[in-house]
Amino acid sequence: MTSQILVIDDDPVQRRLLTNMIERLGHIAHLADNGRSGLELLERKRGLISVILLDLMMPEMNGHGFLEAIAERGIDTPVIVQTGQGGIETVVLAMQAGAFDFVVKPVSPERLSVAIANALKMDHREGKSGRAPKRSRSGTVGFDDVVSASPAMIRVLDLARRAAQSNIPIVLEGESGVGKEMVARAIQHASERANKPFITVNCGAIPHNLVESILFGHEKGAFTGATEKHIGKFADADGGTLFLDEIGDLPLDVQVKLLRAVQQGEIETIGARHPQKVNVRLISATNKDLINEVREGRFREDLYYRLNVFPIAMPALRKRKEDIPVLVRTFVERFAVEQRLASPLSVSSGAMALLTAYDWPGNIRQLENAIFRAVVLAEGAELTVKDFPQIATQIPGYVVAEKSGFTWEETGPAKGTVSEANYLPPVYPHFGATEKADLRNAAPDQHPDNAIASVDDGGNVRKLADVEEELIRFALKFYRGQMSQVARKLGIGRSTLYRKLKDYGINPDDPFSEAA
Repeated sequence: MTSQILVIDDDPVQRRLLTNMIERLGHIAHLADNGRSGLELLERKRGLISVILLDLMMPEMNGHGFLEAIAERGIDTPVIVQTGQGGIETVVLAMQAGAFDFVVKPVSPERLSVAIANALKMDHREGKSGRAPKRSRSGTVGFDDVVSASPAMIRVLDLARRAAQSNIPIVLEGESGVGKEMVARAIQHASERANKPFITVNCGAIPHNLVESILFGHEKGAFTGATEKHIGKFADADGGTLFLDEIGDLPLDVQVKLLRAVQQGEIETIGARHPQKVNVRLISATNKDLINEVREGRFREDLYYRLNVFPIAMPALRKRKEDIPVLVRTFVERFAVEQRLASPLSVSSGAMALLTAYDWPGNIRQLENAIFRAVVLAEGAELTVKDFPQIATQIPGYVVAEKSGFTWEETGPAKGTVSEANYLPPVYPHFGATEKADLRNAAPDQHPDNAIASVDDGGNVRKLADVEEELIRFALKFYRGQMSQVARKLGIGRSTLYRKLKDYGINPDDPFSEAA
């Protein structure tokens, strides 16, 4: 269905690119070059605009001012914020102000499509109870059930879809809790084995003396205590898929038998006279560095090369924070229905900012459990930061407070002197208001980093490239990594800025660090 989308961006090139992407998705784009004109256009077309795509750094009224203005007017149209390379502090601030989602510039058509689709889905679902999303813990899971919005995970799913079309052995690499089993199930569902068994084995949870029996089975009387015949997991999975989780924990003697099963398609049941042919698609998963395990002698090199034909590395949740808002809303909706709550639950802006700021060492599994606990204990129609006390206490300096706009410390010399758009949220105290106020308002000679030397230690004029690199680093630090602002103040285009960052080896994901 065609929807109308408002694009607010002061960069004409960005507006043109975004318009092309939006129109290719079958929607209509309306354009504004700053927050004030965007607000006027939104009020003229109130009720017609379904999604707002908002840049943060603009003249007259910036993105933060726009978010505050629509909150004051009670406009709840989903807003997708555009941010510079990995500026998570800015993202958290925007989420506190009520942004629905965020994308990192330069945004790809695939990522923009996902963000708009999710925003439209939430807009259409507003005020409706709906049905619970499919559970990912068991049963059939397809790629459409894998919730993701980040480019990193979109690439993972693209690789997984390609792998599903063959019987090639796959190794899913990644930390515990990133969703390896769910991707494995999706691969099975998209393959020709979709209606065949999907058998899972957690190699790290089985006692070493039982691993061989559980995988390959045993005959009655094969060893002491074997009072009856046992069919192993390989035989259970015959014709389907066997998912070996934490394969790096397999004992070396079992790895030899596994190698034969992979190479020759047959298994040796303990106590049996003859090997048994099996037709099994093998998907392995590990949270270890298998090549390092090979070097240390804990994993067979020949087995490693047999299994690692098609490796897929799954990023940790802290490296794909764009997925957090989408996952949070999905889990809240599902658990609210499962708990038979009288009405749907929403998530406050402050709570979403908190959850986005946290690094989630336990990844998606930890996030899911935190949402489940919050939904079960929820007392109102909205989850707030108070429903996540264990998360708040793990972020140093976090202030548990809720406002429609932002939360501020009550102390400090800069109180009330700097516009809210210059502040960063209290979850990042070292990027706090006082530090930014001092930097912005101090005289030039009070800036310890403001002086760029014209001559070197030997009294010679410095090379132009060296001075330029130092100036770019200073501008990145001064404007907190806001690429549009940096390029505008330096008098160059954004594409030129990114090229110079690459030439000088400056990482745009860590723009505030000092020169090496």
